[in-house]
Amino acid sequence: MNQTSANRQTPTDRQLQVRVASAQYDISFFNSWDEYSQKITRWVNEAVANGAQLLVFPEYGSMELPSMLGEDVLQDMHKQFAEMQTLWADVQALHLALAAEHRLLILGASFPLLMDDGSYRNRAVLYGYGEDGEGCVLGFQDKLIMTRFENEHWQIAATDEIQLIETPFGKIGINICYDSEFPLLANQQVTAGANIILVPSCTDTEAGFYRVRIGCQARALENQCYVIQSPTVGKAEWSEAVDINFGLASIYTPVDYGFPANGILAQGEVDKPGWVYADLDLTAIENVRNNGQVFNYRDWPLQSKKSLADG
Repeated sequence: MNQTSANRQTPTDRQLQVRVASAQYDISFFNSWDEYSQKITRWVNEAVANGAQLLVFPEYGSMELPSMLGEDVLQDMHKQFAEMQTLWADVQALHLALAAEHRLLILGASFPLLMDDGSYRNRAVLYGYGEDGEGCVLGFQDKLIMTRFENEHWQIAATDEIQLIETPFGKIGINICYDSEFPLLANQQVTAGANIILVPSCTDTEAGFYRVRIGCQARALENQCYVIQSPTVGKAEWSEAVDINFGLASIYTPVDYGFPANGILAQGEVDKPGWVYADLDLTAIENVRNNGQVFNYRDWPLQSKKSLADG
């Protein structure tokens, strides 16, 4: 478990209330960088106008970037990854500037980032701001467990490093899409102090979406924490990578006193682009762990003490 935070931002007084915005993000076709920049800025401005302090964009939302790189790039998936690297610095600069301008946190859409060893990692970066007012990278998470498609077609490499990110709202963990389906990953982050898990996702079928959704709800239930899911939505027939996208954004909670009976604080409409908002009370997490009907989080270690009886 690695803990990361911005060198210029070490908050001592945690903010116990946070308004989150989870994107149902459509994949666009761009003719220029300016068009992409305008879209991201427009989305951020809309969230800011609605009071959001933590914005979550989805997995592989960055795969709209190759649209501006020419037809020959679009015809070759691996060429897309290679050419996208020329835009990475600009992508970071844009998100840093917006985080600084509005003094908020932005989980940027995950990006297939080239590593020094020639492999690619599916990386989600959390941007924030420092005490000096400048934008900064609070931390990042590379995807931990790869789907068959990523392994067999895209050759995206997994990491084995689970990150925990310090923020003004306490520690935050990130589970990228498929990672949310494996309970020990989020549990390690929550055990180390995270009360919020961000789940950027990208799924092309209803079954894929519901696998992630069910995983998110299970993680919120068993860890008694908040889980925020942000998916890609709609069709982008020009893109080999993200041509079909199905999902809806949701904010999940524990299922207990003070929380919705179904564990869903807010959710959007299927495949409709836009933000889904919710207000998180971080004191409620501590309260339910201490005074809830059940103690899922506290009782987690008990399962390791049980064993299958011989017939």
